[in-house]
Amino acid sequence: MAKKRPQTKAKPQLQDGQIPVVGAREPCPCGSGRRYKACHGRAAAHAVTELVQRPFEGLPGEGDWIALRELVPAATVELKLRESLPEGVPSVTLATVLPMAWPALRRDDGSVLIGLQNDTASGDISRDLADTLQRALTAQPGTPVQGRRAPADGPRLQDLLDPEGAFEPVVHSGFEFWVPDSENATPEVAASLERANAAAIPTVKLAGVDAAYWCETPDKNHLRWVMPHPEEQLLDALARLHAAGQSSLGEGTRLVGSFRAHGLTVPVWDLPTGVTAEDIEKPASEFAERLATALATDAPLTPDERRARGGLTNRQVTLS
Repeated sequence: MAKKRPQTKAKPQLQDGQIPVVGAREPCPCGSGRRYKACHGRAAAHAVTELVQRPFEGLPGEGDWIALRELVPAATVELKLRESLPEGVPSVTLATVLPMAWPALRRDDGSVLIGLQNDTASGDISRDLADTLQRALTAQPGTPVQGRRAPADGPRLQDLLDPEGAFEPVVHSGFEFWVPDSENATPEVAASLERANAAAIPTVKLAGVDAAYWCETPDKNHLRWVMPHPEEQLLDALARLHAAGQSSLGEGTRLVGSFRAHGLTVPVWDLPTGVTAEDIEKPASEFAERLATALATDAPLTPDERRARGGLTNRQVTLS
């Protein structure tokens, strides 16, 4: 159900004595000639911190953080930090992915871009991203920031970002936001942009409900909706609606299951080809009202509702 991410990874470069994190089967960046998993990756594997199930919990827009991490090809969000930005840094922008799969980029004008969809070195995405952000704020303008393992006692995004700051994703049709001055883009960045645009699935964020994203695929369209409710309560509510014939979003649509991502549940609907994001706005808002009623019900599930719940559970997968 998740989109295919563009394969745009460049060869990491050594910085400050750190060994960048690369794929397990890739040559180790230290130059030993061995694969990463048999060299510095061996120690890294033992140093992985305990997995944080909900790395974005407590941040404004947790559902949208998850959607941008797992579902949305091209999107950006302006981030507001707790502290004032350092002199020479006009803005900090979160992006789903950056050229060459860079973890972060300090642009020539001093602004900072942070990539969300990169592989991380520990079990806490929030801590790894916070470490990348801090290093990007002090990087030289015009340079990318490479990945590394964040210090175990380092801050998390929850420590760095303004808890009252709005999280308002802007979904793009492609990755042109990478190169505001496309005429001066390097050949490597231009090639990365072309590959990323070719892999992007058309995606639209719904306006009437939170963290719901329509996408278009060749065979059918989908709505994927990151929901904040406790999983067991949500599955009971979805089962009640499904058994009552109230789980669809209109004619030809169907609730086909759900998946877990970073601690939250993401129901998925199949939509007929031709059903646009605009078409689904009103049905999604009406479904949200039905769901709120079902969530407030604590009566035991009926036999039909238990069967519906079993079907939903059997079709559930975990992304993270």
